[in-house]
Amino acid sequence: MIMNNPDFAAQAKETVPGAFELELIVPSVHCAGCIGKIERNMQAVEGVSKARLNLGSKRLLIEWHGDRRRAVELAERVSILGYDVYPVADQSADSAGQSDGKELLRAIAVAGFAMGNIMLLSVSVWSGAEQTTRNLFHWISALIALPAVLYAGRPFFRSALRALLAKSLNMDVPISLAVLLATAMSLFETLKGGEYAYFDASVTLLLFLLIGRYLDFRMRARARSVAGNLLNIDVKSVTVLTNGEEKCMPIGDVLPGMDVRLAAGDQVPFDGIIVTGSSSFDRALLTGENLPEKLEMGDEIHAGTINLSGPVTMRVAAVGGDTVLAEIVRLMEDAEQGRAKYVRIADRAARIYAPLVHLVALLTFAGWMVYTGGDWHAALLAAIAVLIITCPCALGLAVPAVHVAACGRLLNRGILVRDGAGLEKLADIDTVIFDKTGTLTTGMPGLISDHSQEALKLPAGLACNSRHPLSQALCRAAGGKADLPDFTEIVDQPGLGLEGRVAGVPARLGSAAWCGIPDEDDAAISGTGLWFRHGDNAPVHFAFEDQIRPGALETISGFRKAGIASLLLSGDRPLAVEKLANAVGIEDWHARCLPRDKLDRIEAMQKAGHRVLMVGDGINDAPALAAAHASMSPGSAADVSRGVANFIFLGSRLDPILEAFEVARRAALLVKQNFALAIIYNFVAVPIAVLGFATPLVAAIAMSSSSILVTLNALRIGIGGQSIRSMFGRKFFANAVRGGPSIAREA
Repeated sequence: MIMNNPDFAAQAKETVPGAFELELIVPSVHCAGCIGKIERNMQAVEGVSKARLNLGSKRLLIEWHGDRRRAVELAERVSILGYDVYPVADQSADSAGQSDGKELLRAIAVAGFAMGNIMLLSVSVWSGAEQTTRNLFHWISALIALPAVLYAGRPFFRSALRALLAKSLNMDVPISLAVLLATAMSLFETLKGGEYAYFDASVTLLLFLLIGRYLDFRMRARARSVAGNLLNIDVKSVTVLTNGEEKCMPIGDVLPGMDVRLAAGDQVPFDGIIVTGSSSFDRALLTGENLPEKLEMGDEIHAGTINLSGPVTMRVAAVGGDTVLAEIVRLMEDAEQGRAKYVRIADRAARIYAPLVHLVALLTFAGWMVYTGGDWHAALLAAIAVLIITCPCALGLAVPAVHVAACGRLLNRGILVRDGAGLEKLADIDTVIFDKTGTLTTGMPGLISDHSQEALKLPAGLACNSRHPLSQALCRAAGGKADLPDFTEIVDQPGLGLEGRVAGVPARLGSAAWCGIPDEDDAAISGTGLWFRHGDNAPVHFAFEDQIRPGALETISGFRKAGIASLLLSGDRPLAVEKLANAVGIEDWHARCLPRDKLDRIEAMQKAGHRVLMVGDGINDAPALAAAHASMSPGSAADVSRGVANFIFLGSRLDPILEAFEVARRAALLVKQNFALAIIYNFVAVPIAVLGFATPLVAAIAMSSSSILVTLNALRIGIGGQSIRSMFGRKFFANAVRGGPSIAREA
């Protein structure tokens, strides 16, 4: 029993005297209804000040006043609601999530096997088999369908039961009723040797719904894994200075106040302050900028950054969950919570549709009982026909059918849709916010000063011995390391540059001061650059600039014509941001933005009524991507950014962003048309079923016809034969399950 588990109280964290917080994993939540049910029940508990459940990470945060031991009571309350609950550090939660995926796969296999065999038998029955053969085939179908329905339908039956226990309705309730009643009536007809049975309708419906649920499960699982992996810094131990002596210590044993030595190339595992030395650091994690920054004694240094050039000693200020890196993950998960509560069109329709279907079926049963003088068989057949003919297949397909068609078209254009709700959100945007480096630009500095290939060879020979982005860019401009002169006695001076000898002559590559250039002369030369000095020769300047992505100007112009405002938020220097904004036509721009700044800006805009599309690629963009109404990342983005983005676009061009927006708007129109078709179908079909003019078999055929009509309308989004193959081919589904990075690699 959960009451005997002491881990919950042990993991409760005291935030202020008398106030505690506890994070739990609830792996079995899968919809906005689950979120609302758990949060409402937990907030109703006396003393609980906050209960927030994140659907993406499946983490429940509870804050309360009182006793630490209440953690066990609160965890037990979640369990009573019908959900498995684990401490956040318990690996059983991961096992439970994996078992959910395996259960869905097994259910798909069982439903697929049953559907194939029952459909084969049903064709024989429909073709006019004589009574003995028909009865035999019905019994064989029953033997296949009964265990298949009971096994494969469990995800829907559990969801429907939870909804009913919570005194609410969801789409799974009418689905479960239709499946169970159709199966029960089919069994009854088989027992009495009746002419019709409807086992095929039950298992076919289950199969397609299970496939959709499994794909949704895989996408959410990947989103959770990339967020968790962000905190798994690949550092096992560090060198700690104690009383002047160096000691190797596991990072889990390091406490604030300790001094830690960092060599060149080390990843920083803590937050702190540099107390000795200076070096260049890759701080792309926080700023999104690829160019390193020089940090000296007294400067702050954060977990996840990389020491590039020289040894330093840092005094640890924060470890583990208190670092800025952990704060980025928390910001991302908090921001995702708002997006997870977005109620999709189908969910909004279900709130009205599901109760209405049950009411109509109940009234039909009662009416026929009165009309036939208590003939429950006729009344039940009519009620089942109503449930089947109104089974929300057409309504359920109204959105997914369009989304599959739209995803096929976008995939053919190099755009991966990771979240079906993203298409609905993207169609509603009125503002698009761009990151700079890696999004509006390629993220790789390129040489812009005019030098011959021969003039590049000597400085490139020295540059290829450095990991500095500008040195690597110079090396690339010279055609790589082949045929470059060999330097000896190479020394990397932190914050200054490289020094070496070629044929006995000294050479330097780096800052202006390092190469003997006055600061005022360096300032007169625009652009980011390196200086090179060979012996007594005059220093030579190499200017670099991050290249604008092809199609950026056309994309921003296209959004402007569509009435969509564009903003630029960057962690880079104001001069660089202003230059890029002017080049691509963005008037509203902001520089030196940290992750919290971008998140605050988006939240403020959305509170003001704006619907924001965020386009970014760095880890520092992840909280903003999660908070935005819709989000998009390039295929070259960091794993965590791809994990929270609704869309991933491949290739070097920016045009796919505008393409996705136009397809999303077209998809929104088709979704509305599909809902109209489903409503018209029900207005025509329901009276026929209520009046008894439709048997369950006719109802099943009518239901299938409405689903086909909705699907055909969805295909009007304008896909070609190649897109159809990409939609339904093996490779598409394999890529959809694996997620974005695999497709990016294939491209």
